[in-house]
Amino acid sequence: MNRVVHPIEEESYRRLRARLDTSHFPPLTRSVVERVIHSAADLEYATDLVMDEGELEKAHAALHAGAPVVVDVEMVGAGITRRETVCRLKDAVAGPGLTRSAHGIRLAYEQVGPGALWVIGNAPTALEELLTLDADPALVIGLPVGFVGAAESKAALRESGLPAVSNVSEKGGSAVAAAALNALLYHPASADEPEENL
Repeated sequence: MNRVVHPIEEESYRRLRARLDTSHFPPLTRSVVERVIHSAADLEYATDLVMDEGELEKAHAALHAGAPVVVDVEMVGAGITRRETVCRLKDAVAGPGLTRSAHGIRLAYEQVGPGALWVIGNAPTALEELLTLDADPALVIGLPVGFVGAAESKAALRESGLPAVSNVSEKGGSAVAAAALNALLYHPASADEPEENL
């Protein structure tokens, strides 16, 4: 199934690239950086995002081989195209020392087990909970937003050694987290496929 790129999106990428040279990034990193910037109209993500091309390559292969995608909130899932996602927030309940978001992550892990791609764009406590599990993820896109715990949870993700996309600042959110996953979805699975990431 080929993705049809709207002319407005084409023009948006043309303007983005006119303002920011992304040609020095390796292919998957460039895809993630550009799609995140495009989703937020925020050029600062070019220096704020942290990721490793080798980890992205392995995650890209896992994603295209059908690895499950777990999201912390339905807003993240709504932004991810071409792939069903798992979100257990509706089933979660808060308890002593456990937020509803964290419980949702726990429930999702019980459902999908190891090897999933985790996309967290809303709750720092969801990311913190994931780091306590033996999730063995294909990738953690950890881009929660906020003034309480967001930057700290992302720093903990980077320190964990797990394959990850994160950013240094308090910025983030559902749209940018979904955009990072979409960048991997839209990137061709083989050299014979057309490039869909403008």
